[in-house]
Amino acid sequence: MLRSVAAVVLDGAAPFELGVLCEVFGLDRTAEGVPPIEFRVCGQRPGEPLSTSVGMSIVPGHGLEGLDGADVVAVPAGRIRDVYPAEALAGLRDAVARGATVLSVCSGAFMLGAAGLLDDRPCTTHWYYAAEFRRRFPTARLDPDVLYVDDGNVVTSAGTAAGIDACLHLVRRELGSAAAMKIARRMVVPPQRDGGQRQFIDLPVPECSGDSLQPLLNWLQESLDDEHTVASLAGRAQMSQRTFARRFVAETGTTPNQWLATQRVLHARRLLEDTELGIDQIARECGFSTAALLRHHFRRIVGVTPRDYRRTFSRPAEVG
Repeated sequence: MLRSVAAVVLDGAAPFELGVLCEVFGLDRTAEGVPPIEFRVCGQRPGEPLSTSVGMSIVPGHGLEGLDGADVVAVPAGRIRDVYPAEALAGLRDAVARGATVLSVCSGAFMLGAAGLLDDRPCTTHWYYAAEFRRRFPTARLDPDVLYVDDGNVVTSAGTAAGIDACLHLVRRELGSAAAMKIARRMVVPPQRDGGQRQFIDLPVPECSGDSLQPLLNWLQESLDDEHTVASLAGRAQMSQRTFARRFVAETGTTPNQWLATQRVLHARRLLEDTELGIDQIARECGFSTAALLRHHFRRIVGVTPRDYRRTFSRPAEVG
């Protein structure tokens, strides 16, 4: 369960990335059915203002002892340093040693690397810092093309909006997709972007474009159980297949088939959590032709079988 999150903030912090952590984990959404999460902002000296990258200050309410016992220790982006405070690095290592998850947003991965937590581990950071990251941490298995990497108790993400994706992914992993959906809806952001999508998307705000595929994506969300092909979708969009495939990747960062598989698996997660439908019926309602195909994609994207996922996240039926 995700009950407490502690954010480590140093001088030179980036307010947006810290704000991502505050928005996802720091607001009380219990009235909407999201389990309570204790959120702490921790610095070397509590109550002492810290400069940021945009000429304003923030004041952490806790010292680094606030990391103790947190289920997640999060590191937002900030100024990349040659040397990070030893006590902050020790706090990160201690968190991993006791079984907590550590999460970095953007250049926060540099602090995880300095703590030795990314040695021989898959990870990511903002593409802009990839060369410097490789120079400093040559044994880390950096993938600068993806939005985020979940390596169990270490989750790293790329810049800005990718931090939102990683945080919502962590909520979904620990609290289920219903909680992630409720938070995403309040933030007015997509509830699911697969971590393997590439960082650079040519049209990051497609709704502003007259020939955007957004209406098609909205329609697809409502017809996941129908059979779709690139040819049929291109026809609906009134484009050639080649133009449609290129445009789709430009707007979403992934291929039509991968996007559909991800959305179908997301729908399957909701049905596994909220209904008692059998696996065969869930497969049909999500657009997978067979239960075997559902299991294949579900395990590839989520990492566990549908049955194991339901055992962990299904909600008991209400009595009365």
